[in-house]
Amino acid sequence: MDMTDTGTAPSKPTPTLPDAQVVTSVCHYTDRLFAFRCTRPQSLRFRSGEFVMIGLMGDNGKPLLRAYSIASPAWDEELEFYSIKVPDGPLTSRLQHIQPGEQIILRPKPVGTLVLDALLPGKRLWMLATGTGIAPFASLLREPETWEKYEQVIVMHTCRELAELTYGRELIEALPDDPLIGELVGGKLRYYPTTTREDSPIMGRVTDNLASGKVFADLDIPPLDPAHDRAMVCGSLAFNLDIKKILEDAGLREGANSNPAEYVVEKAFVD
Repeated sequence: MDMTDTGTAPSKPTPTLPDAQVVTSVCHYTDRLFAFRCTRPQSLRFRSGEFVMIGLMGDNGKPLLRAYSIASPAWDEELEFYSIKVPDGPLTSRLQHIQPGEQIILRPKPVGTLVLDALLPGKRLWMLATGTGIAPFASLLREPETWEKYEQVIVMHTCRELAELTYGRELIEALPDDPLIGELVGGKLRYYPTTTREDSPIMGRVTDNLASGKVFADLDIPPLDPAHDRAMVCGSLAFNLDIKKILEDAGLREGANSNPAEYVVEKAFVD
């Protein structure tokens, strides 16, 4: 993925604020979505799928922080984040204007439930996302362990318009040629992108396509089975609740780091 639209920061930049990291590249996808990469603290250890608190210094001299999933895999030397732009948002109204060489604040205490350890062993992994909820899956899709653990990985991602699917689509299309995991991906990946407003090859919400059985028919795969299927969910609160009902009606139970089960939900994310 080319994330150098706005230039590249000097080599080996040095942060000058506590907990600060230097932005190395920025890529704007639409007037509502952008991604950026920054330096990674040498001491930061995280599991693919976790999130951290990042932000900027506020006008009052205090940090303005929000939870962001780390979109880069645990092995990456830099950190990647994918964000929505909210014109009057306290943080994103300013964060969307960052440039390479500038600094963000990062609190290096990763947490989260969208990790492989929170799921019981299974054969088929569903990644269910809306909007920027694709971010933790961008991390997990580039994690070798994901492909070693599952025979099939199905990514369902819904946005309003086709352009909003670009970040996830480009990442997924690049996976088979990835030098680290390309051979592991093989024929395991099934990608099911949909839109809700703009006409596209597949329309409809993740919830509707699951509940109606359309996705199973389109991909020619059997319905959800708690004996084999595992799921990860990341979207708005309403989306999460709707998906939880569908999964639980199918017999899947919600898991956690301390009690692995058949599906997990990222509660910190709000689109």
